[in-house]
Amino acid sequence: MRGLFLVAAIWGAASAAHAADMPDLPVLRGAFTDGLTTSRVNWEGFYVGGQVGYGSSDANFSGSNSAMLASLLDHTLVEQQMGISEWNLQLGKNSSRSVGYGVFVGYNAQWDDVVLGLEASYLHGKYGAKSIASQRRSMLLSDGLVHDVTVDSSAAISISDMATFRGRAAYAWGCFLPYLFAGFALGNADITRSVHVEDVAGPTATGTFISYVPLSASEGLHNHLVYGYTLGLGVDVNLTGGLFMRAEWEYVRFVNQVDTAINTARLGLGYKF
Repeated sequence: MRGLFLVAAIWGAASAAHAADMPDLPVLRGAFTDGLTTSRVNWEGFYVGGQVGYGSSDANFSGSNSAMLASLLDHTLVEQQMGISEWNLQLGKNSSRSVGYGVFVGYNAQWDDVVLGLEASYLHGKYGAKSIASQRRSMLLSDGLVHDVTVDSSAAISISDMATFRGRAAYAWGCFLPYLFAGFALGNADITRSVHVEDVAGPTATGTFISYVPLSASEGLHNHLVYGYTLGLGVDVNLTGGLFMRAEWEYVRFVNQVDTAINTARLGLGYKF
């Protein structure tokens, strides 16, 4: 019996010594629970990046050449009796598509998950459109002759550079930062217009016609400043550290000179300092 007690005492002492030598396991310190927490991405600060975009331009040229045509034909018989400047020359809407590239720079302020910021975005491309129309009419006028008048008209706008200045509102969700924005837009545009009028007249509609000297007029605005507004939405995705990528849709409308709307889808890569 004393031998049994002695074996039990020796085994207990050995077990206690072995337990004292065991390492402090993380699960005993609660480290497993700590590892389940995730840290919030810090979006606050200045950032800069580059971008590429693809988009469509829709320009409305309705009535854009009427004043120039009226001035060209002022005090002429065909204008007074045929009202050529009021013809519907169908210089309406037209569209084109283009690729662009540029940069963006901005600043974010962050309160928990809410992020507000200011940003400037620049895109270089060939946005705009062109419209061409032609119309022909015949009429017996007070000079006793049948006048056969043909009018050719064209108008175009080309926007090579545009910059938008936006206010952004965003919500941080993990590594994602979805946002909305709105602001004003500036563009550098070339705008051209032209009209050409040919008038032939004769005693009858099928008789021998006499051609009058053609009348033409054109005007161009080069490196002209156009302005408007912008709105859109997008998402920034944090990759690592301050590096992030961006996907965005932007709508820009220039409301002076020629009513032009530009829609672009963009991809970008940026860095927040």
